Amino acid sequence: MPEGRRRDCRAASGKRALQSVFRRPPPFRTTMNVIIRPHTFTGDIAVPASKSHTIRRLIVGALAGGESVLRHPLDSLDAASCVSVCRLLGAEVDCGDDAAWRVRGVGGAAGIKAPAAPLDVGNSGTTLFLALAAAALASHPIAFTGDEQTARRSALPLLDALRGLSVAVESSAGGCIPITVQGPMKSGRVSLPCPTSQYLSALLLSAPLSSAGTVVEIDVPLLNEKPYIEMTLAYLREQNVRCTTNDDFSYFRIEGGAAYRPLSGPVPGDFSSAAFPAAAAALSGGRVVLRNLDPNDCQGDKAFFEMLSAMGCAVRWEKASAGGDETQEVKRWTAAVSRPGPLRGGTFDLNATPDLLPAAAALAAYACGETRLENVQHARIKETDRIACMAAELTRLGVPCAELPDGIVIQGQAGRFSPPRTRENTPITLDGHGDHRIVMALAVAALGAATPIEITDAEAADVTYPGFLALLQ
Repeated sequence: MPEGRRRDCRAASGKRALQSVFRRPPPFRTTMNVIIRPHTFTGDIAVPASKSHTIRRLIVGALAGGESVLRHPLDSLDAASCVSVCRLLGAEVDCGDDAAWRVRGVGGAAGIKAPAAPLDVGNSGTTLFLALAAAALASHPIAFTGDEQTARRSALPLLDALRGLSVAVESSAGGCIPITVQGPMKSGRVSLPCPTSQYLSALLLSAPLSSAGTVVEIDVPLLNEKPYIEMTLAYLREQNVRCTTNDDFSYFRIEGGAAYRPLSGPVPGDFSSAAFPAAAAALSGGRVVLRNLDPNDCQGDKAFFEMLSAMGCAVRWEKASAGGDETQEVKRWTAAVSRPGPLRGGTFDLNATPDLLPAAAALAAYACGETRLENVQHARIKETDRIACMAAELTRLGVPCAELPDGIVIQGQAGRFSPPRTRENTPITLDGHGDHRIVMALAVAALGAATPIEITDAEAADVTYPGFLALLQ
């Protein structure tokens, strides 16, 4: 890459670029490399809002009647993609106030507009799947497209389920974009294997808005990422939706005829994003205080803090006053993470939390002994094959790794180590693979290397955590 296109991570905030993201998308994707210099990472950090909560609230608000207010939502590229899609489906979304987005919904299936062009979900798989099922409520065709990574993500199980509910579906090979759906959704019983929970969340959020008398039954022979279904069900309970399920989530029955009400309130902090500064402090021997997290939230990725404890870190949760009015004092949590001794390897089942794999792999590279990240085969069908990507890049960094069909085995190096150098005696360049979590994980891993590390595709971090690379410096 030309030297002029490279930047030190201190200049990689990305926040300014996001100031116009809701007004006009860039005409082409720009790429950026960053150089991460080894150092101890310490700080007091406000964790950004949850992507999963933000996108669910945008979708529910867009389908509801009246105005919803999302307080302190995630301001990221994925959220921008969802905002764009909701607007094209007919919702009014005002993002002028960073602290409170206002969403005036379409009032149900009848209010969903027919866009003149395909809806572009960008890099957001969550937006693609959830909006696909929402669009299937309408009686007119609605088409979807996205970027080159999204074009490799199959929606086939979801599309097959929609066909079983009388929705007309067209797609490219393997159930990938471009995809067109045309409802309305009708009664039926369908089988929906879920290597990603987003398929099931999509149907659960859309089926209640089908016409009165419609009954949708879903058999789920495979379900990964169960905590995300618990999150979706929490939204349905808040809307008083009539949904029946069993203990293992292998069967659901949803009655149509519901109408979503506006929803308001603060968007919880993102445990998936919090994993990266927490790992950075643990790996480099620093200490962070993380704010905006609620340990009682249903996000599965809060399990990362249990993993940190198991690997020898100190994790301390405290609930402190954040002020309030005369009648009610608001309480907020903080999590302090440090490492009093060496990191220890271990075996971890990541089936419920596949997004933790990159951060966990970076941490494992510096642990004493072997770490096994298992039962997470669905990490291969995210924006990239994250198992293969992390194994390849950590190996280039000098860490012995072995891929498993459903995970990765990492031989920890018990502290700092020197990566191989190029013939020009300069630090090795690691490939970010255009994946936000791979980029952030490699940036974290670079903190403990003996020399600076260059990482490609650094702009991808803005998908979920704008400003993270600047935060590291």
